[in-house]
Amino acid sequence: MSTLYRWDKKYWLLLLLLVCAGLLIHVKFWLTPSDSLKEEDIYFIWLEGKRIITGENPYARVLLGDMRVNDKYATYFPLAYLFSALVQKLGFPNFRDWLYLWRPISFAFHIGIVALILRYFQMRGLWILGFVASIIILLGRWSIYIVRIHHLEFAAIFFLLFSLVLLKEKTKLSLLMFSISLAIKHIAIFLLPLYLIYLWKNGANNRQAKDLVLGFFIILSIPFLTSLPFLIWNAEGFFKSILFSATRFENSHIKDTPSVDVIFSQKFTWIVGLRAKFLMLFMMGMLYLSFLKEKVSMFVSSTITMMIFLYFNSVLFLQYLLWPLCILPFALVELIPLSSKQNKDKLIF
Repeated sequence: MSTLYRWDKKYWLLLLLLVCAGLLIHVKFWLTPSDSLKEEDIYFIWLEGKRIITGENPYARVLLGDMRVNDKYATYFPLAYLFSALVQKLGFPNFRDWLYLWRPISFAFHIGIVALILRYFQMRGLWILGFVASIIILLGRWSIYIVRIHHLEFAAIFFLLFSLVLLKEKTKLSLLMFSISLAIKHIAIFLLPLYLIYLWKNGANNRQAKDLVLGFFIILSIPFLTSLPFLIWNAEGFFKSILFSATRFENSHIKDTPSVDVIFSQKFTWIVGLRAKFLMLFMMGMLYLSFLKEKVSMFVSSTITMMIFLYFNSVLFLQYLLWPLCILPFALVELIPLSSKQNKDKLIF
């Protein structure tokens, strides 16, 4: 019998308790009137779907701007916008109707993250620690913030974590999960070099290049296929919209916590846009080199990469804090061996 069907009853009991606690938090914010969310990104995701239905290219508006000041441009890959359009075509045309569907989906992904954490700790015999780590991600303030604004983080992070967990045992499926995460929200794009290095280091001597190229195409598959119609429609608008996150005005969000480049740009005005990302990209490059040359694990490298993004990216949103926080529990116990029971049948999820 597969390990999937022999999980300890204790796991399901703890997970049920976590589901009930999470549902209480989510339901509280499900009662929030939809009109109060019309300044949040989730509203503009719905709006871009509406624009697609009416034949308007969501990526074209950026061509009217200066690549610095944001006018709620479509800065994600189009999977979320296409999903929004599909939901509206299926009979949920209003923003309120869209929220009725999105809220339980977001809750399911939130619980999915918690379930992955609890399972990962349970496999190492760390029941109490796993339960505490799960509660942090379920009820911590940064998770509650995502629950309140109804953003895409839970979905994107779930597929990223699932990818990292599956990477050793089911590599191709793992790469596909990473592809889905990027297609939902491409914050984790900075982990792409880690995946490619992993494929190179773990490929057979006579298949390294082939495995690397195949893995690269699997990772890009979902973002590319969903983006292809918009590339054909207006390639310039698409590329500038995706690039806008790297060139936007740096001091437009959470001004009391500026990054290093924002501080120095007040005197050296040329430190803006892509030039302002030099320190962040340099540190990430050193991290990639460490992963290639030193005995550094994938979860640890991923955690530090996302911490570099959080601490040194010019623009800071509160939802960014959840990315390294969700990977961190896995990094803390990654090198702890599986319990004897789990080591006997090593099928993961």
